Amino acid sequence: MALIVAKFGGTSLANPKRIKDVAGRLVAYHRQGNQVVAVVSAMGKSTDDLLKLARSLNEKPPARELDVLLSTGEQVSMSLLAMAIEARGVRAVSMTGRQAGIVTTQAFNRAQIAEIKADRLKRELKNNRIVIVAGFQGETKEGDITTLGRGGSDTSAVAIAAGIQADVCEIYTDVDGVYTADPRMVPRAKKLDQISFDEMLELAASGSGVLQMRSVEVARNYGVAIHCRSAFTKTPGTLVKEANTMEQAIISGIAYDTSEAKVTIRDVPDQVGIAASVFGAIAAKNINVDMIVQNISENGATDISFTCPVSELDRMRAVLDQQVRELGVREYLIDESIAKISLVGAGMKSHPGIAAKMFQVLAENNINIGMISTSAIRVSVVIEGAKTQLAMTQLHTAFGLDSDQVFTETQLTSEELAAKAEKGR
Repeated sequence: MALIVAKFGGTSLANPKRIKDVAGRLVAYHRQGNQVVAVVSAMGKSTDDLLKLARSLNEKPPARELDVLLSTGEQVSMSLLAMAIEARGVRAVSMTGRQAGIVTTQAFNRAQIAEIKADRLKRELKNNRIVIVAGFQGETKEGDITTLGRGGSDTSAVAIAAGIQADVCEIYTDVDGVYTADPRMVPRAKKLDQISFDEMLELAASGSGVLQMRSVEVARNYGVAIHCRSAFTKTPGTLVKEANTMEQAIISGIAYDTSEAKVTIRDVPDQVGIAASVFGAIAAKNINVDMIVQNISENGATDISFTCPVSELDRMRAVLDQQVRELGVREYLIDESIAKISLVGAGMKSHPGIAAKMFQVLAENNINIGMISTSAIRVSVVIEGAKTQLAMTQLHTAFGLDSDQVFTETQLTSEELAAKAEKGR
């Protein structure tokens, strides 16, 4: 008998038929003698619909009230799924984040899970019930409802799996695993049978939309094995777990991200404390920055470039306008037409020359590099966004990742990846 946590995304629960299919899968697990906890997202695009509704009444809805509203989407899913399970003759109980014991910080819209008080959840499992938990949400110690940000249901599932010491956390999506690249961008991408936590974390941070980065962090910290698989087939997916002791593949995957912009601050005084002032002001507004490059000083001034999410540009401009006035900076420039391309692989730690080969491939295809960033298992570059697909396909081939199978649009139905494609990714 195993203790299984299974998370189902919005596409998996988009209509009554799909809810019935999910119920059938959970009931089958239960009848095999397993204890089962399901974590659910809101149906289809209902979260987007709720956001539109809120903004039709208030362009900047209060964060607390927005969380109260958005949390209802998952509650619809959990109750309907519990009903579908009961209709199959198996007892089920649905729980909100609060009822499941998910305690979070006070940061509305982007709360972090502080702890899992799983006593009631464990009691329901002992009573031989399938437990359905609303993902994406929790409650503060003060009793306020919070949400965890986009993709937060993945984090809910992994945190619950850690809290109840589940044998596995299955993340069911509309893709059948983790691929060497986005198959919509690289038709010859191939599915990975297994990938390490560190590699998956780097891919998630670099733009791969299969698993949320925070969920992988929690899984790594608590040793929770994740099985990423399709909700529409029964074929095995990709296992995300501790790295094998055997040597890793040199490159496990290539990711791209066009959700960031490049910001360049011109003629910054080359003085002690200037960078601390600029980035301290940015951090004070909770704006994340990624790659940072400072040019060589000329005539007592230098340029500083960095990347940040496009979604944060309005707040970023407000910060930089103030910094320009206070520091006497001439100007700042923003380029939204960039893409970040990242090679990820644990094997590159023991194989020199990966970056050089990457740069050579890009040069041969007339792709200019604007910024470079590295870690022990990742090399990232910023390039012109219009050349994203060319860079991805050429690098995928150059590093021996191509599969004999060619994927088409109809073989993968991920709404997230389709949305990326529509935005020119």
